[in-house]
Amino acid sequence: MLPIVRRAAASVVDSSLDIVHSRAGMLRTIDSDQLRPGMYVDKLLGAWVHHPFWKTSFLVDSDDVDKIHDSRIEQLVIDTARGLDVEVPANAGAHAEPDAPSSPEPAPAPAAPEPPEPAAKPRSVRTNSVTAQVGIEAEVLRARRIFEDGRDTVEAMFRDVRLGRTVDTEAALPLVEAINDSVLRHPQALISVARLKTADDYTYLHSMAVAGLMSGLARQLGLPEAQAVEAAMGGLLHDMGKAVTPLEILNKPGRLTTEEMDVMRQHPLDGHRLLVAGGVQNAVVLEISLHHHEKMDGSGYPHQLVGENISLMSRMGAVCDVYDAISSDRPYKRGWDPAESLKQMASWKGHFDPAIFQAFVRRLGIYPVGSLVRLESQKLAVVIEQTPDSLLKPKVRVFYSAKLRSHVLVQDIDLSRPDSQDRIVQMESPSEWGFRDLEKLWLP
Repeated sequence: MLPIVRRAAASVVDSSLDIVHSRAGMLRTIDSDQLRPGMYVDKLLGAWVHHPFWKTSFLVDSDDVDKIHDSRIEQLVIDTARGLDVEVPANAGAHAEPDAPSSPEPAPAPAAPEPPEPAAKPRSVRTNSVTAQVGIEAEVLRARRIFEDGRDTVEAMFRDVRLGRTVDTEAALPLVEAINDSVLRHPQALISVARLKTADDYTYLHSMAVAGLMSGLARQLGLPEAQAVEAAMGGLLHDMGKAVTPLEILNKPGRLTTEEMDVMRQHPLDGHRLLVAGGVQNAVVLEISLHHHEKMDGSGYPHQLVGENISLMSRMGAVCDVYDAISSDRPYKRGWDPAESLKQMASWKGHFDPAIFQAFVRRLGIYPVGSLVRLESQKLAVVIEQTPDSLLKPKVRVFYSAKLRSHVLVQDIDLSRPDSQDRIVQMESPSEWGFRDLEKLWLP
Protein backbone atom coordinates (compact mmCIF):
# COMPACT_ATOMS: atom_id res chain seq x y z
CA MET A 1 0.00 0.00 0.00
CA LEU A 2 1.09 3.59 -0.48
CA PRO A 3 2.38 5.17 2.77
CA ILE A 4 -0.27 6.89 4.85
CA VAL A 5 -0.03 10.64 4.71
CA ARG A 6 1.49 12.20 7.83
CA ARG A 7 0.43 15.46 9.41
CA ALA A 8 2.08 18.75 8.50
CA ALA A 9 5.37 19.48 10.28
CA ALA A 10 5.26 20.63 13.91
CA SER A 11 6.44 24.09 12.88
CA VAL A 12 3.06 24.81 11.32
CA VAL A 13 0.83 23.39 14.08
CA ASP A 14 -0.49 26.84 15.00
CA SER A 15 -1.44 27.50 11.37
CA SER A 16 -2.77 24.05 10.53
CA LEU A 17 -6.33 25.38 10.16
CA ASP A 18 -6.56 26.40 6.53
CA ILE A 19 -9.47 28.87 6.52
CA VAL A 20 -11.29 29.51 3.26
CA HIS A 21 -14.29 31.82 2.82
CA SER A 22 -16.97 30.58 0.43
CA ARG A 23 -20.54 31.42 -0.45
CA ALA A 24 -21.71 28.31 1.39
CA GLY A 25 -20.01 29.26 4.63
CA MET A 26 -16.57 28.94 6.20
CA LEU A 27 -14.50 25.87 5.43
CA ARG A 28 -11.68 24.75 7.71
CA THR A 29 -9.19 21.93 7.24
CA ILE A 30 -8.72 20.21 10.59
CA ASP A 31 -6.93 17.16 11.94
CA SER A 32 -9.19 14.20 12.59
CA ASP A 33 -8.48 14.31 16.33
CA GLN A 34 -10.11 17.78 16.44
CA LEU A 35 -13.42 16.40 15.19
CA ARG A 36 -16.39 16.43 17.58
CA PRO A 37 -20.14 15.69 17.33
CA GLY A 38 -22.13 18.55 15.83
CA MET A 39 -19.52 19.50 13.24
CA TYR A 40 -20.47 19.36 9.57
CA VAL A 41 -17.98 17.50 7.40
CA ASP A 42 -17.69 19.06 3.95
CA LYS A 43 -14.99 16.72 2.66
CA LEU A 44 -12.86 13.81 3.83
CA LEU A 45 -9.26 14.15 2.68
CA GLY A 46 -7.66 10.93 1.53
CA ALA A 47 -8.38 7.89 -0.60
CA TRP A 48 -12.07 7.08 -0.33
CA VAL A 49 -11.50 3.34 -0.10
CA HIS A 50 -9.92 3.97 3.31
CA HIS A 51 -13.01 5.31 5.03
CA PRO A 52 -16.42 3.71 5.70
CA PHE A 53 -18.69 6.52 4.51
CA TRP A 54 -20.83 6.50 1.38
CA LYS A 55 -21.16 10.31 1.53
CA THR A 56 -18.34 12.76 2.17
CA SER A 57 -20.59 15.62 3.37
CA PHE A 58 -22.65 15.03 6.52
CA LEU A 59 -23.44 16.21 10.06
CA VAL A 60 -21.24 14.32 12.51
CA ASP A 61 -22.50 12.32 15.49
CA SER A 62 -20.46 10.44 18.10
CA ASP A 63 -20.49 7.21 16.07
CA ASP A 64 -19.10 9.07 13.06
CA VAL A 65 -16.29 10.49 15.20
CA ASP A 66 -15.33 6.98 16.33
CA LYS A 67 -15.40 5.68 12.74
CA ILE A 68 -13.16 8.47 11.49
CA HIS A 69 -10.71 7.98 14.36
CA ASP A 70 -10.58 4.26 13.52
CA SER A 71 -10.03 4.94 9.80
CA ARG A 72 -6.98 6.16 7.91
CA ILE A 73 -8.41 9.66 7.51
CA GLU A 74 -6.00 12.14 9.11
CA GLN A 75 -7.52 15.40 7.90
CA LEU A 76 -10.94 16.66 6.83
CA VAL A 77 -12.72 19.87 5.89
CA ILE A 78 -15.57 21.17 8.07
CA ASP A 79 -18.18 23.82 7.24
CA THR A 80 -18.64 26.06 10.29
CA ALA A 81 -21.76 27.66 8.77
CA ARG A 82 -23.56 24.31 8.94
CA GLY A 83 -22.10 22.89 12.13
CA LEU A 84 -19.87 23.53 15.12
CA ASP A 85 -16.45 25.14 14.85
CA VAL A 86 -13.20 24.04 16.49
CA GLU A 87 -13.30 24.73 20.23
CA VAL A 88 -11.31 27.77 21.35
CA PRO A 89 -9.25 27.08 24.53
CA ALA A 90 -10.99 28.53 27.61
CA ASN A 91 -7.85 30.44 28.73
CA ALA A 92 -7.30 32.12 25.37
CA GLY A 93 -6.47 35.81 25.95
CA ALA A 94 -6.33 35.41 29.77
CA HIS A 95 -2.75 36.69 30.06
CA ALA A 96 -3.28 40.38 29.19
CA GLU A 97 -1.09 42.79 31.19
CA PRO A 98 -3.13 44.30 34.12
CA ASP A 99 -1.54 47.77 33.73
CA ALA A 100 -2.26 48.05 30.05
CA PRO A 101 -3.87 51.39 29.11
CA SER A 102 -7.60 51.30 28.47
CA SER A 103 -7.24 52.74 24.96
CA PRO A 104 -3.93 51.58 23.61
CA GLU A 105 -2.60 52.66 20.29
CA PRO A 106 -3.66 50.09 17.72
CA ALA A 107 -0.89 47.66 17.07
CA PRO A 108 0.15 47.13 13.49
CA ALA A 109 -1.54 44.18 11.86
CA PRO A 110 0.68 41.12 12.02
CA ALA A 111 2.16 39.96 8.77
CA ALA A 112 0.31 37.10 7.21
CA PRO A 113 2.04 33.85 8.12
CA GLU A 114 3.78 31.95 5.40
CA PRO A 115 1.37 29.28 4.17
CA PRO A 116 2.43 25.82 5.27
CA GLU A 117 3.81 23.47 2.70
CA PRO A 118 0.78 21.39 1.69
CA ALA A 119 1.02 17.77 2.74
CA ALA A 120 0.73 15.20 0.01
CA LYS A 121 -2.58 13.38 0.12
CA PRO A 122 -3.54 9.95 -1.15
CA ARG A 123 -5.17 10.27 -4.54
CA SER A 124 -8.94 9.92 -4.71
CA VAL A 125 -11.16 8.91 -7.60
CA ARG A 126 -12.19 11.71 -9.93
CA THR A 127 -15.87 12.10 -10.76
CA ASN A 128 -17.64 13.92 -13.58
CA SER A 129 -14.38 14.03 -15.54
CA VAL A 130 -16.04 13.45 -18.93
CA THR A 131 -18.98 15.27 -20.44
CA ALA A 132 -18.72 14.76 -24.21
CA GLN A 133 -19.80 11.48 -25.79
CA VAL A 134 -18.08 9.98 -28.82
CA GLY A 135 -18.97 7.38 -31.44
CA ILE A 136 -18.67 3.72 -30.58
CA GLU A 137 -15.82 3.01 -33.01
CA ALA A 138 -13.64 5.77 -31.56
CA GLU A 139 -14.34 4.65 -28.00
CA VAL A 140 -13.72 0.97 -28.81
CA LEU A 141 -10.12 1.86 -29.68
CA ARG A 142 -9.71 3.56 -26.30
CA ALA A 143 -11.44 0.68 -24.52
CA ARG A 144 -9.00 -1.82 -26.06
CA ARG A 145 -6.10 0.11 -24.54
CA ILE A 146 -7.86 0.27 -21.18
CA PHE A 147 -8.21 -3.52 -21.16
CA GLU A 148 -4.64 -4.08 -22.33
CA ASP A 149 -3.17 -1.82 -19.63
CA GLY A 150 -5.72 -2.77 -16.98
CA ARG A 151 -5.10 -6.47 -17.34
CA ASP A 152 -1.57 -5.99 -16.02
CA THR A 153 -2.88 -3.98 -13.05
CA VAL A 154 -5.48 -6.58 -12.06
CA GLU A 155 -3.11 -9.49 -12.64
CA ALA A 156 -0.54 -7.81 -10.37
CA MET A 157 -3.16 -7.41 -7.64
CA PHE A 158 -4.06 -11.11 -7.82
CA ARG A 159 -0.39 -12.10 -7.92
CA ASP A 160 0.42 -10.02 -4.84
CA VAL A 161 -2.38 -11.70 -2.89
CA ARG A 162 -1.16 -15.15 -3.92
CA LEU A 163 2.27 -14.17 -2.60
CA GLY A 164 0.79 -13.22 0.75
CA ARG A 165 0.77 -9.45 0.26
CA THR A 166 -2.20 -7.17 0.88
CA VAL A 167 -4.45 -5.84 -1.89
CA ASP A 168 -3.03 -2.60 -3.31
CA THR A 169 -6.29 -0.73 -3.86
CA GLU A 170 -4.43 2.52 -4.56
CA ALA A 171 -3.10 0.94 -7.75
CA ALA A 172 -6.67 0.30 -8.88
CA LEU A 173 -7.82 3.94 -8.70
CA PRO A 174 -6.46 5.07 -12.12
CA LEU A 175 -8.02 2.00 -13.74
CA VAL A 176 -11.40 2.75 -12.16
CA GLU A 177 -11.16 6.31 -13.46
CA ALA A 178 -10.36 5.08 -16.98
CA ILE A 179 -13.27 2.62 -16.96
CA ASN A 180 -15.65 5.23 -15.60
CA ASP A 181 -14.56 7.78 -18.21
CA SER A 182 -15.02 5.25 -21.02
CA VAL A 183 -18.58 4.46 -19.91
CA LEU A 184 -19.36 8.19 -19.86
CA ARG A 185 -17.96 8.70 -23.36
CA HIS A 186 -19.95 5.76 -24.79
CA PRO A 187 -22.11 3.39 -22.73
CA GLN A 188 -21.60 0.26 -24.85
CA ALA A 189 -18.03 0.42 -26.19
CA LEU A 190 -16.10 -0.94 -23.22
CA ILE A 191 -18.63 -3.71 -22.55
CA SER A 192 -18.42 -4.74 -26.20
CA VAL A 193 -14.64 -5.01 -26.04
CA ALA A 194 -14.94 -7.04 -22.83
CA ARG A 195 -16.53 -9.87 -24.82
CA LEU A 196 -13.21 -10.44 -26.60
CA LYS A 197 -11.54 -11.87 -23.50
CA THR A 198 -10.21 -15.40 -23.77
CA ALA A 199 -10.78 -18.17 -21.26
CA ASP A 200 -7.19 -17.71 -20.04
CA ASP A 201 -7.75 -14.00 -19.36
CA TYR A 202 -11.22 -14.42 -17.91
CA THR A 203 -10.51 -13.84 -14.21
CA TYR A 204 -8.69 -10.55 -14.78
CA LEU A 205 -10.79 -9.07 -17.59
CA HIS A 206 -14.03 -10.20 -15.94
CA SER A 207 -13.21 -7.83 -13.08
CA MET A 208 -12.89 -4.90 -15.48
CA ALA A 209 -16.03 -5.88 -17.39
CA VAL A 210 -18.09 -5.99 -14.18
CA ALA A 211 -16.67 -2.59 -13.21
CA GLY A 212 -17.91 -1.13 -16.49
CA LEU A 213 -21.31 -2.81 -16.19
CA MET A 214 -21.70 -1.54 -12.62
CA SER A 215 -20.80 2.01 -13.64
CA GLY A 216 -23.39 1.97 -16.42
CA LEU A 217 -26.10 0.32 -14.33
CA ALA A 218 -25.64 2.86 -11.53
CA ARG A 219 -26.27 5.66 -14.00
CA GLN A 220 -29.28 3.87 -15.46
CA LEU A 221 -30.72 3.69 -11.94
CA GLY A 222 -30.11 7.41 -11.47
CA LEU A 223 -27.56 7.06 -8.69
CA PRO A 224 -25.26 10.03 -7.97
CA GLU A 225 -21.94 10.13 -9.77
CA ALA A 226 -19.98 9.37 -6.59
CA GLN A 227 -21.97 6.17 -6.07
CA ALA A 228 -21.45 5.19 -9.71
CA VAL A 229 -17.70 5.39 -9.13
CA GLU A 230 -18.02 3.35 -5.93
CA ALA A 231 -20.02 0.76 -7.87
CA ALA A 232 -17.25 0.56 -10.47
CA MET A 233 -14.58 0.05 -7.80
CA GLY A 234 -16.73 -2.60 -6.15
CA GLY A 235 -17.09 -4.33 -9.51
CA LEU A 236 -13.36 -4.26 -10.12
CA LEU A 237 -12.57 -5.80 -6.72
CA HIS A 238 -15.59 -8.10 -6.34
CA ASP A 239 -13.71 -11.34 -7.11
CA MET A 240 -10.45 -10.71 -5.24
CA GLY A 241 -11.21 -13.78 -3.13
CA LYS A 242 -10.50 -15.94 -6.18
CA ALA A 243 -6.85 -14.99 -5.79
CA VAL A 244 -6.65 -17.61 -3.02
CA THR A 245 -8.92 -20.17 -4.70
CA PRO A 246 -6.84 -23.16 -5.88
CA LEU A 247 -6.12 -22.77 -9.61
CA GLU A 248 -7.04 -26.39 -10.29
CA ILE A 249 -10.57 -25.54 -9.12
CA LEU A 250 -10.72 -22.08 -10.66
CA ASN A 251 -9.67 -23.32 -14.11
CA LYS A 252 -11.19 -26.80 -14.07
CA PRO A 253 -12.54 -27.61 -17.57
CA GLY A 254 -15.47 -29.67 -16.27
CA ARG A 255 -18.21 -29.56 -13.67
CA LEU A 256 -17.04 -29.01 -10.09
CA THR A 257 -17.63 -31.69 -7.48
CA THR A 258 -19.65 -30.86 -4.36
CA GLU A 259 -16.43 -30.48 -2.38
CA GLU A 260 -14.87 -28.24 -5.02
CA MET A 261 -18.01 -26.10 -5.16
CA ASP A 262 -17.82 -25.63 -1.40
CA VAL A 263 -14.27 -24.32 -1.83
CA MET A 264 -15.34 -22.02 -4.68
CA ARG A 265 -18.15 -20.59 -2.57
CA GLN A 266 -15.60 -19.36 -0.06
CA HIS A 267 -14.31 -16.67 -2.41
CA PRO A 268 -16.74 -13.90 -1.29
CA LEU A 269 -15.65 -14.41 2.33
CA ASP A 270 -12.00 -14.58 1.28
CA GLY A 271 -12.36 -11.43 -0.83
CA HIS A 272 -13.96 -9.47 1.98
CA ARG A 273 -11.21 -10.57 4.38
CA LEU A 274 -8.45 -9.62 1.94
CA LEU A 275 -9.91 -6.19 1.24
CA VAL A 276 -10.27 -5.43 4.95
CA ALA A 277 -6.68 -6.56 5.49
CA GLY A 278 -5.64 -4.21 2.68
CA GLY A 279 -7.16 -1.24 4.48
CA VAL A 280 -10.39 -0.93 2.50
CA GLN A 281 -13.18 0.51 4.67
CA ASN A 282 -15.58 1.72 1.98
CA ALA A 283 -18.94 0.11 2.74
CA VAL A 284 -19.95 -0.28 -0.91
CA VAL A 285 -16.77 -2.05 -2.00
CA LEU A 286 -16.82 -4.43 0.96
CA GLU A 287 -20.52 -5.16 0.56
CA ILE A 288 -20.23 -6.02 -3.14
CA SER A 289 -17.27 -8.34 -2.53
CA LEU A 290 -19.16 -10.20 0.20
CA HIS A 291 -22.68 -10.51 -1.25
CA HIS A 292 -22.55 -10.44 -5.06
CA HIS A 293 -23.57 -14.14 -5.12
CA GLU A 294 -26.70 -13.70 -3.00
CA LYS A 295 -30.07 -14.31 -4.71
CA MET A 296 -33.43 -12.70 -4.06
CA ASP A 297 -35.05 -16.00 -3.04
CA GLY A 298 -32.37 -16.77 -0.43
CA SER A 299 -30.66 -19.54 -2.40
CA GLY A 300 -27.40 -17.65 -2.86
CA TYR A 301 -24.23 -17.59 -0.79
CA PRO A 302 -22.46 -17.05 1.57
CA HIS A 303 -25.27 -15.87 3.89
CA GLN A 304 -28.50 -16.88 2.08
CA LEU A 305 -29.86 -13.34 2.32
CA VAL A 306 -33.40 -12.72 1.04
CA GLY A 307 -34.84 -9.81 -0.94
CA GLU A 308 -34.00 -6.33 0.27
CA ASN A 309 -31.81 -7.76 3.02
CA ILE A 310 -29.33 -7.80 0.15
CA SER A 311 -27.99 -4.29 -0.38
CA LEU A 312 -28.78 -2.38 -3.56
CA MET A 313 -25.15 -2.49 -4.68
CA SER A 314 -24.92 -6.25 -4.13
CA ARG A 315 -28.14 -6.81 -6.08
CA MET A 316 -26.59 -4.78 -8.88
CA GLY A 317 -23.38 -6.78 -8.59
CA ALA A 318 -25.28 -10.06 -8.89
CA VAL A 319 -26.77 -9.02 -12.24
CA CYS A 320 -23.53 -7.63 -13.68
CA ASP A 321 -21.41 -10.57 -12.51
CA VAL A 322 -23.72 -13.23 -13.94
CA TYR A 323 -24.23 -11.45 -17.26
CA ASP A 324 -20.52 -11.17 -17.98
CA ALA A 325 -19.89 -14.71 -16.75
CA ILE A 326 -22.45 -16.41 -19.00
CA SER A 327 -21.64 -14.27 -22.05
CA SER A 328 -17.90 -15.05 -21.83
CA ASP A 329 -15.93 -18.08 -22.95
CA ARG A 330 -14.87 -20.12 -19.92
CA PRO A 331 -12.54 -23.12 -19.58
CA TYR A 332 -15.57 -25.44 -19.54
CA LYS A 333 -18.01 -23.77 -22.01
CA ARG A 334 -18.40 -21.15 -24.70
CA GLY A 335 -20.23 -17.99 -23.74
CA TRP A 336 -23.77 -17.28 -24.87
CA ASP A 337 -24.64 -14.55 -27.32
CA PRO A 338 -25.50 -11.28 -25.43
CA ALA A 339 -29.20 -11.44 -26.29
CA GLU A 340 -29.36 -15.13 -25.34
CA SER A 341 -27.65 -14.29 -22.04
CA LEU A 342 -30.38 -11.78 -21.18
CA LYS A 343 -33.06 -14.25 -22.22
CA GLN A 344 -31.63 -16.93 -19.94
CA MET A 345 -31.29 -14.53 -17.00
CA ALA A 346 -34.91 -13.43 -17.42
CA SER A 347 -35.99 -17.06 -17.01
CA TRP A 348 -34.17 -17.57 -13.69
CA LYS A 349 -36.96 -16.59 -11.35
CA GLY A 350 -35.89 -15.64 -7.85
CA HIS A 351 -32.28 -14.91 -8.77
CA PHE A 352 -32.30 -11.18 -9.51
CA ASP A 353 -34.09 -8.05 -8.36
CA PRO A 354 -36.66 -7.54 -11.19
CA ALA A 355 -36.38 -3.74 -11.16
CA ILE A 356 -32.59 -3.85 -11.33
CA PHE A 357 -32.63 -6.47 -14.08
CA GLN A 358 -35.07 -4.37 -16.12
CA ALA A 359 -32.82 -1.34 -15.72
CA PHE A 360 -29.87 -3.49 -16.82
CA VAL A 361 -31.73 -4.56 -19.96
CA ARG A 362 -32.64 -0.95 -20.71
CA ARG A 363 -28.97 -0.07 -20.40
CA LEU A 364 -27.75 -2.81 -22.74
CA GLY A 365 -30.78 -3.02 -25.01
CA ILE A 366 -33.06 -5.97 -25.75
CA TYR A 367 -30.48 -6.93 -28.34
CA PRO A 368 -27.10 -5.87 -26.87
CA VAL A 369 -24.20 -4.88 -29.08
CA GLY A 370 -22.73 -8.02 -30.64
CA SER A 371 -26.03 -9.92 -30.81
CA LEU A 372 -26.83 -11.89 -33.97
CA VAL A 373 -30.36 -11.21 -35.25
CA ARG A 374 -32.59 -12.19 -38.16
CA LEU A 375 -34.38 -9.41 -39.99
CA GLU A 376 -37.80 -9.58 -41.64
CA SER A 377 -35.95 -9.48 -44.98
CA GLN A 378 -34.43 -12.86 -44.01
CA LYS A 379 -31.00 -11.35 -43.73
CA LEU A 380 -28.74 -11.87 -40.73
CA ALA A 381 -27.10 -8.94 -39.01
CA VAL A 382 -25.03 -8.17 -35.96
CA VAL A 383 -26.10 -5.35 -33.63
CA ILE A 384 -23.47 -2.61 -33.72
CA GLU A 385 -25.01 0.18 -31.59
CA GLN A 386 -28.09 0.98 -29.54
CA THR A 387 -30.42 3.82 -30.51
CA PRO A 388 -31.89 6.15 -27.88
CA ASP A 389 -35.40 5.97 -29.32
CA SER A 390 -36.15 2.24 -29.14
CA LEU A 391 -34.66 -0.84 -27.49
CA LEU A 392 -36.13 -2.93 -30.32
CA LYS A 393 -34.62 -0.90 -33.15
CA PRO A 394 -30.82 -0.75 -32.84
CA LYS A 395 -28.28 -0.10 -35.55
CA VAL A 396 -27.28 -3.35 -37.27
CA ARG A 397 -24.70 -4.51 -39.80
CA VAL A 398 -26.19 -6.86 -42.41
CA PHE A 399 -23.76 -9.45 -43.80
CA TYR A 400 -25.58 -12.71 -44.64
CA SER A 401 -28.71 -13.98 -46.41
CA ALA A 402 -30.50 -16.71 -44.47
CA LYS A 403 -32.60 -17.44 -47.55
CA LEU A 404 -29.65 -17.86 -49.93
CA ARG A 405 -27.32 -19.12 -47.19
CA SER A 406 -24.53 -16.94 -48.48
CA HIS A 407 -22.74 -13.74 -47.57
CA VAL A 408 -24.05 -10.48 -48.98
CA LEU A 409 -22.65 -6.99 -49.33
CA VAL A 410 -22.10 -5.58 -45.85
CA GLN A 411 -24.55 -2.77 -45.08
CA ASP A 412 -25.30 -0.72 -41.96
CA ILE A 413 -28.97 -0.04 -41.19
CA ASP A 414 -30.46 2.16 -38.48
CA LEU A 415 -33.71 0.33 -37.76
CA SER A 416 -35.04 3.29 -35.76
CA ARG A 417 -35.20 5.58 -38.80
CA PRO A 418 -38.74 6.31 -40.06
CA ASP A 419 -37.75 5.24 -43.58
CA SER A 420 -36.36 1.86 -42.46
CA GLN A 421 -38.11 -1.00 -44.26
CA ASP A 422 -36.78 -3.79 -42.06
CA ARG A 423 -37.13 -4.98 -38.48
CA ILE A 424 -35.78 -7.67 -36.15
CA VAL A 425 -37.93 -10.79 -36.04
CA GLN A 426 -35.81 -13.06 -33.82
CA MET A 427 -32.45 -13.78 -32.23
CA GLU A 428 -30.08 -16.24 -33.86
CA SER A 429 -27.31 -18.42 -32.47
CA PRO A 430 -23.88 -17.77 -34.01
CA SER A 431 -22.76 -21.34 -33.24
CA GLU A 432 -25.75 -22.87 -35.05
CA TRP A 433 -24.82 -20.92 -38.17
CA GLY A 434 -21.15 -21.76 -37.77
CA PHE A 435 -20.18 -18.11 -37.29
CA ARG A 436 -17.09 -17.47 -35.23
CA ASP A 437 -15.39 -14.18 -34.46
CA LEU A 438 -18.39 -12.06 -35.38
CA GLU A 439 -16.63 -9.25 -33.53
CA LYS A 440 -14.43 -8.76 -36.59
CA LEU A 441 -17.52 -7.51 -38.41
CA TRP A 442 -18.09 -4.55 -36.16
CA LEU A 443 -15.09 -3.93 -33.91
CA PRO A 444 -12.38 -1.68 -35.43
